[in-house]
Amino acid sequence: MPSSLESGAVGRPAAFIDRDGTLVQERHYLADPERVELVPGAAAALRALHGAGFLLVLVTNQSGIARRLYSDADFRAVQVRLEGLLEERGVRLDAVYHCPHHPDFTGPCDCRKPATGLFLRARVELSVDLARSVFVGDRLKDVLPALTLGGLPVLVRTGYGAEQAADAPPEVCVEVDLPAAAARAIRWLRGA
Repeated sequence: MPSSLESGAVGRPAAFIDRDGTLVQERHYLADPERVELVPGAAAALRALHGAGFLLVLVTNQSGIARRLYSDADFRAVQVRLEGLLEERGVRLDAVYHCPHHPDFTGPCDCRKPATGLFLRARVELSVDLARSVFVGDRLKDVLPALTLGGLPVLVRTGYGAEQAADAPPEVCVEVDLPAAAARAIRWLRGA
């Protein structure tokens, strides 16, 4: 029996959100749960996205694992803290995907952004309509998958975004932070 995706049924849009520098304050190789701090307005932005019909999907590169700067258990401890902070503010993520690789340490993979492997996995596992999804991050590699998969790429100026904004291709929207990116995504979805 074909899946809903194979039969042409339309899935839900997702807000693919990068973690470090986008959802939480940038900390070089964040491995300590006590250092997790939400970007101002992040929880309200996620609530607005969810209310507009987006699935909330965290997609993050975690090369610190490949570099042996921290362990997968450290990554998970940070996630527990992050998800606790979000739950205190009435937000629950629908899924979390992470790439623990780095080509210099583990060889190539299909999941390290800007590769599309994690997004394609989410499409199948969550029935995501990629063309109606938004890709938000503070680095171009976070948002460039939208140019391949469809959807809206939004670079935020938090984290490393201010440094990368000048290099953004014209198809990439640039916003000041996650709340502004959420507002743009909601307008775009309603007009799409």
